[in-house]
Amino acid sequence: MTSTETIEALRAELVELLGERGVSADLKTRERASVDEATMSPILSEQLPLGLADLVAYPASAEEIAVVVAAATRHRVPVTARGKGTGNYGQGIPLHGGLILDTTRARAVVEVGDGVITAEAGASLALLERAADASGQQVWMYPSTAQSTLGGFLSGGSGGTGSIAHGTNWEGFVVALDVALPGTEPALVHVEGDDARPFVHTYGTAGVIARATVRLEPAQDWRAVYASFPTFEEALGAVRTLREIEPLPRLVSADRAAVAERLPADPAIPAGRASLRAIIDAVALDAASSLISVAGGSVEDVREGVQQTIKVSMLSYNHPIWWLKKNSPGKDYFHVEVGGEALIDRIHEVEAVYPGGILHIEAAHHFPIGMLVAEYTGAEDVYAGYAKLVELGVRVHSPHQFYVDHGVEELLALKERTDPDGLLNPGHLGVPELAVTLPAQAKI
Repeated sequence: MTSTETIEALRAELVELLGERGVSADLKTRERASVDEATMSPILSEQLPLGLADLVAYPASAEEIAVVVAAATRHRVPVTARGKGTGNYGQGIPLHGGLILDTTRARAVVEVGDGVITAEAGASLALLERAADASGQQVWMYPSTAQSTLGGFLSGGSGGTGSIAHGTNWEGFVVALDVALPGTEPALVHVEGDDARPFVHTYGTAGVIARATVRLEPAQDWRAVYASFPTFEEALGAVRTLREIEPLPRLVSADRAAVAERLPADPAIPAGRASLRAIIDAVALDAASSLISVAGGSVEDVREGVQQTIKVSMLSYNHPIWWLKKNSPGKDYFHVEVGGEALIDRIHEVEAVYPGGILHIEAAHHFPIGMLVAEYTGAEDVYAGYAKLVELGVRVHSPHQFYVDHGVEELLALKERTDPDGLLNPGHLGVPELAVTLPAQAKI
């Protein structure tokens, strides 16, 4: 751990650089900044708190982000970058203390161009979407929590609304990055294309994303569509066919009644029926309605406006599991991230891997993905199910880990050049001994 004297010296320097409001050593502030949504995982929750920051800094621009990283480097204090703290894997927890670099004040939209938008790391995806809309465009994708920051989404997220068409955020979404690297002097390194990709979804372990240019496309006239089905199996049929309509949907999510009934009350999510929510282009509404009907469902409502489509987004990916946990007092649930056609073709076998298992499903770019949820009975029971899922043809990603498991070899080589002293988010790179390993072809 860093000495008290070193932390105080860094604090004093940061006050000179950022002003009194630009840095905090207050305990409650440090505690709030040292956690994220890792409580979604009962396995990670058993380990929390995993770390506590010694300081929190609030740079107000990309250039100030670089200034803060350089100051921490001079004092050899670890740096953990943070957006809104909506990550689910503990990736923003400062395992070795040190400095939390909160990017939320660096939120300027720098430029909206033809097919691209440039913004600072702390700008929310909702803000980018509004800026794009004013120019007749839309962001390729945004996370299910649209208020998440651009830097946070690129560093710790993977996909969301828009992923049916465009996949994950490392599959062409990022055009360029300005990355703050450790050094005695402030340094923003500009990287583009393939050189930018290794900094995406790697938790700020090789560089702190300070500014980013991401892709836009022509705006579409989206509608929020709510449908219900007598059974989840019928809803799965609609998930499979809806992902093929043109123009492609921006989102398609579905849940069994047991989960849907835990979502916020809404007349378009009737009790006792499986629920499907989708974001559909207005020109495809008739086709979507027909496919829903053929699958055995009923369209409950169609709603217009960006607030309505963002609301649907907030009922996708991890959010239904969050609501299930919140509205099920006395029960503790875990989930496993899963993918593949077996989620539809072998649904009963998939859910039976865990007693009382329930699948939340999403249409996605390559194959359906989802969250398989069940009551928590211990970490060993959770891990034991992974191999069973793989045997069924299911791809698996464990949300019960706080370390990078994406492109690790490439990342290690990059980090050797950019952060040889290991100051950036230490402890989040390298597989712990207790990790459950899976064949590469079995991972999402």
